[in-house]
Amino acid sequence: MTLDVEKIRSEFPILSTEMRGQPLTYLDSGASAQKPRVVIDAMADFYSTHYANIHRGVYHLSAEATRQFEAVRGKVAAFIGAANEREIIFVRNATEAINLVARSWGEQNISEGDEIVLTQMEHHANIVPWQMLAKRCGAVIRVAEIDDDGVLDVAHLTSLLGPKTKLLAFTHVSNALGTINPVTQLVALARDRGITTLVDGAQAVPHQRVSVDEIGADFYVFSGHKVVGPSGAGVLHGRMDLLEAMPPFLGGGDMIESVSFEGTTFAPVPHKFEAGTPDIASIIGFGAAIDYLEAIGMDEIAAYEHELLVYANERLAAVPGIRIIGQAKEKAAVISFVLDDAHPHDIGTCLDGEGVAVRAGHHCAQPLMKRMGVPATARASFAFYNTREDIDRLVKALVKTADLFA
Repeated sequence: MTLDVEKIRSEFPILSTEMRGQPLTYLDSGASAQKPRVVIDAMADFYSTHYANIHRGVYHLSAEATRQFEAVRGKVAAFIGAANEREIIFVRNATEAINLVARSWGEQNISEGDEIVLTQMEHHANIVPWQMLAKRCGAVIRVAEIDDDGVLDVAHLTSLLGPKTKLLAFTHVSNALGTINPVTQLVALARDRGITTLVDGAQAVPHQRVSVDEIGADFYVFSGHKVVGPSGAGVLHGRMDLLEAMPPFLGGGDMIESVSFEGTTFAPVPHKFEAGTPDIASIIGFGAAIDYLEAIGMDEIAAYEHELLVYANERLAAVPGIRIIGQAKEKAAVISFVLDDAHPHDIGTCLDGEGVAVRAGHHCAQPLMKRMGVPATARASFAFYNTREDIDRLVKALVKTADLFA
């Protein structure tokens, strides 16, 4: 199947707008993807004609809102290859999911002297919660190295997995480099040693077919806003036996079976972890986003985005003074780069003047920037709604920027 990219682009209202008097060239999907009309319409329709709070009302509108909300849980499970939809916990984003695990599972299972293994390429969201947990519990953080191309040193990681290791937490795809890690292999290494695993899938799920059951991680997290869904909808997938043993993360309404001043009993998984009124409309929009992506096909999306990556690497070679940071062979459609004598923030500002939107900074990955020997990079991240023409405009703007700093 060949993607009809012009039709796809027409389905994203923002892509027909201008920025700085130029056609918008949006190359920051790694931070957050744009939204198709079907997602926007699904949320507007819900607010206009179906809105009510869920799980509480006996009247028709509430029952219908609950049905729509819970239907998305099944869609998410199918989308990420989870056999049991009750293992899908709705949160706001991947960051909240990791914090949930750190607080709920972590404080039950991590003790003084235990070790948590991370990698040098982690997003801050997969570093800071574990540091906070380690400080509370007296645990130790150990870090697996990457090489100069941004590839994980699996041998070094393996050497860190010892009898004190209780958790291995790592990214499926690096947000700053695009490196795709061998998730199934890493999970198996940990499982063989009785080590719990958490995989940050925020950059993987939008761009390739993912099966959490095949990967076998104990926990897998991602954010809806990166899969052309709205902000405020995210997912924690957890193994049922672990979820059932974990205490709630937040207390309040809708996560209980009974409450008295003498004590409280909690609702079963998943509702035990979904206290209070959720962002119902965002979950509805999230479901519409999944339907949209499934209709296109994740395999087709992955193949097309790889073509864009290959083309972008070829074209960027023509930019004077450019240096691409991260050259892994297994890589998603992300290119981080620096230009001689130009700070990445200046690059981003110059490109903005040409209508080209890229990310500039440390990408919430300061330890990774330090490892790669740069304070920051500019980052172009592509999605299936981008075109070769977008890349050509990027290259033209970069050549102009390089001339300014020559």
